[in-house]
Amino acid sequence: MQQVRHEATAVKIGTSAEAVAGAPRPTPVNRSRRILGMRVDATSYAAAAEQVITWAKAGESRYVCVSTVHMVMEGHDRAEFQRIVNAADLVTPDGMPLVWGLKLLGIPSATRVYGPDLTPVVCERAAREGVPVGFYGGTPEVLDRMIANLTARYPGLQVVYRHSPPFRPLTAEEEAREIEEIRASGARILFVGLGCPKQEQWMAARRGRIDAVMLGVGAAFDFLAGTKRQAPDLIQSLGLEWLFRLATEPRRLWRRYLYNNPRFVVLFAAQILKGRIPWEAR
Repeated sequence: MQQVRHEATAVKIGTSAEAVAGAPRPTPVNRSRRILGMRVDATSYAAAAEQVITWAKAGESRYVCVSTVHMVMEGHDRAEFQRIVNAADLVTPDGMPLVWGLKLLGIPSATRVYGPDLTPVVCERAAREGVPVGFYGGTPEVLDRMIANLTARYPGLQVVYRHSPPFRPLTAEEEAREIEEIRASGARILFVGLGCPKQEQWMAARRGRIDAVMLGVGAAFDFLAGTKRQAPDLIQSLGLEWLFRLATEPRRLWRRYLYNNPRFVVLFAAQILKGRIPWEAR
């Protein structure tokens, strides 16, 4: 398929919130807790992949968020964005601070479900069960390298769609053509790598318009392509991946981590200390 290079729509939060407002309640498949008002589901790689494959085989339009401290703080600062994430069909704890948060909120078995690791787990299941997939985001070079790596690792993986959008808003005609191309490709799982909050807004605005399960996996494209370094496992397990990424991309990430992380610690400590632990059994 010849790739047409459109832009991912710079979806306004208000527009996405309208799209979410009439959406069905996410399927109750996991226990969840609210961390600073944002829902985070206690799940696992196996459970999340199983749910994604089930939805994909049924041709359902769903979206999955992988939540980090950055996403929680975006939601804390902008209520409409928080509603977008809370309306997702699954919200996995991508960052270790959220895993620790779930444990403090009464789910001792909580484990991390990290976007760059969830992507190959889902791809392995998709390859084994013949579910076609697509990839949206990144640069053409990143897409080519990532897809080459994944198809070499999982020879049965059917990649039927790939698209690298430029950084400009789509016209209405371009957006309609883009959606039609995704639908025509037959992709039942669409990995979206636009970064937070853009990818969550993009997915929410397209639920019900694309017959696929959309997974917003952020930096997974660069990591799986090998164009950016991942933090060593020990650093990840200590919850210090943010420090590793800050050291490797200080100019781009300094505000995200140095502004958001201290605020998260203070606000979540206040949530615990005040005994205000809103949660729902799923």
